[in-house]
Amino acid sequence: MARAGLNAARLTAAAAELADEVGLEQVTVSALARRFGVKDASIYSHVRSLRELRVRVALLGGAEMTERIAAAVAGRAGRDALVAFADAYRRYALDHPGRYAATQMRVAPEEAADTAGLRRSVELTHGMLRAYGLAEPDLTDAGRLLRAALHGYVHLEATGGFAHPRAVEESWARSLDALHVLLDNWPRRADGPAR
Repeated sequence: MARAGLNAARLTAAAAELADEVGLEQVTVSALARRFGVKDASIYSHVRSLRELRVRVALLGGAEMTERIAAAVAGRAGRDALVAFADAYRRYALDHPGRYAATQMRVAPEEAADTAGLRRSVELTHGMLRAYGLAEPDLTDAGRLLRAALHGYVHLEATGGFAHPRAVEESWARSLDALHVLLDNWPRRADGPAR
């Protein structure tokens, strides 16, 4: 019988905390069971597998990060929205490294079917990019570039990859200036309409 008080939401929250403390790869059913002082079987009463547990952490992290970004960009457009978006993204990733790592997992559509978080994340990103006059397929291309740039910077920063003495904050601010210029001057496609 499952231990009283345990449920999928409580286990997901505990797994997210554990991921932030020790890293996503160290989150196991056994580690979570030890945290609650129960046997592994008690965890499996609420989640089917380690994969499901990690997907739950990914969806939780994605929803939290999306909420943080949404609050930051509300009422902003153009460069102000880009900077607010990027700063909120970076702060979440650095504050919650395990949850952030989980958000980088590939989640199958059926695993995320009951969540609106992923759709809202795309809508926020596209909304911010539309202020630069972008439409499909440029929205997708620019969104991919933005994600790659932000993730790459955050990953390098979190793992100590910037060894140069220049302040990381100054490089971050200049990188966002460069992204703004790029988005504001997005190359026009020869095969499509001018924007």
